[in-house]
Amino acid sequence: MKLFATIAAGGLMALALPTAAPAAILGADAAACQNGGPAILANITGLKDRKGIVRLELYPDNAEDFLQDDYILEQAGKTFRRVDAKIPSSGTVSLCIKVPKAGRYTLMFLHDRDSNGKFGAFSDGAGFPGNTKLGRRKPPANIAMINVSGVTRTHIRAQYLRGLSGFGPLN
Repeated sequence: MKLFATIAAGGLMALALPTAAPAAILGADAAACQNGGPAILANITGLKDRKGIVRLELYPDNAEDFLQDDYILEQAGKTFRRVDAKIPSSGTVSLCIKVPKAGRYTLMFLHDRDSNGKFGAFSDGAGFPGNTKLGRRKPPANIAMINVSGVTRTHIRAQYLRGLSGFGPLN
C-alpha cells in the first residue's frame, strides 16, 4: 500500500509541474496559422539580435514579379502581402502570413533592425525558404519558392552582410 501511495503521489507531482508554453505565433495573420490556413508559418533562426521588427513579404511565383515594388504588383492585381511583428525579447520567432489560396508563391524574410520600414543593406538581415547563401547578388526566385497547402511550415535562417563575400548566415 505504501508503494502505491508513493507512485500515486509521484504522479500527482508530475501533473503539477509546469510545462513549456507553446511558442507564440507573431504577426497580424497569426489566426490564419492557428485556424488551418492557407498560410505560411516561418520559423526564423540566426537573428543578429532582438532589435526592431521581422517581416514576411509574399510575392507571385515567378522571377519577373519576385521582389517587385508592392505598388506595381497591387496596381496590376497581383499577389502581394506584407506582415510585420515586433521581435520578442526571447524565445522562438515564428511569423505567420496568410495566402490568398493554396498554391505556389515566393517568400522573403527581413529583419528591419531599426524599424524604419526600409531595407538597410549594411545593418538589416534577409532570408528565403531555400536558405541558400545570398552573396552579393539579387537572389533568384527559385530559392524563395514555397508550395502552400493548409498551414505550410518553413524554416528561414537570417543572413547579414559579411564583408566582401556579401550576405550569409552569422554562424
